[in-house]
Amino acid sequence: MLPKSLIPGRRFVIGVPYTWLILFFLLPFLILLYISFVDMRGSINPFKPIWDVETGTLILRYENYLSIFRTEEGAPLFRTIYVDAYLRSIWYALATAVLCLVIGYPFAYFIARSPASIRPALLLMVMLPFWTSFLLRVYAWKGLLSDNGVINRFMVFIGLTDAPIRMLYTDISMLVGMTYVYLPFMILPLYANLVKMDFRLLEAAYDLGATPLRAFWLVTVPLSKSGIIAGFMLVFIPCVGEFVIPSLLGGPGTTMIGRVVWDEMFTGNNWPRATALAVVMIGLIVVPLALYYHYTGERAEPKARK
Repeated sequence: MLPKSLIPGRRFVIGVPYTWLILFFLLPFLILLYISFVDMRGSINPFKPIWDVETGTLILRYENYLSIFRTEEGAPLFRTIYVDAYLRSIWYALATAVLCLVIGYPFAYFIARSPASIRPALLLMVMLPFWTSFLLRVYAWKGLLSDNGVINRFMVFIGLTDAPIRMLYTDISMLVGMTYVYLPFMILPLYANLVKMDFRLLEAAYDLGATPLRAFWLVTVPLSKSGIIAGFMLVFIPCVGEFVIPSLLGGPGTTMIGRVVWDEMFTGNNWPRATALAVVMIGLIVVPLALYYHYTGERAEPKARK
């Protein structure tokens, strides 16, 4: 048991992150939730009161949420432009996370198995893109992937193709740009997990007759599961709401939910619907994540007691 003199310090240390979350996550989320129930008809104020003083009742406009899923007559159930944008965003985010995992795992494994003297230099190379503006890095890919870009010119020069291949404003350009930008977010947590692994376990697996591939699958991958999950979440969550990369590298058929929210808020000036879209997107991400950590925590607690 901690001495009483240490309890205030412990409360302060615990209170700092809670205060941060309340100020910069919970409070903005409550503001979004408030605006999503506002009825802006005949007004330009998205912060109109939702409490009728005269009648003492709440005036909540649920239409902002219902319109997200309501389809026109004869249309497939729940196939609205908003639902399509959600599904498209989730698909791109999953594809990007899988590509980052496939590319990033060998990188992280190589860095973790490298001599300790060169690991800082290798990690610096992974983090080096962060020293350049995000927009500049995305614009650079426009120059690489365009019809007259570096990649097309090189392929025509070596005779691989007779004419430029359309790569920009396609699914390929979207996935390439998003994978490039979010790859470090996969490598770093994987490295942090792999570098702590006892590689003598692999030697024991080899002594027991396991092949390198079997030892990797049965020993390394299970021990790095927490790093895989952390990296997957760090990539998937921001990818779902990505706005800049789809706008610069994606075509008209790659509209994601971030762009839809932007159009509703700043082009259509429909703040309640835009915030409703944002609240639903947060729910799609946070609720499954919270349920996952809740059940994994329950499974880990009995093991800790044993």
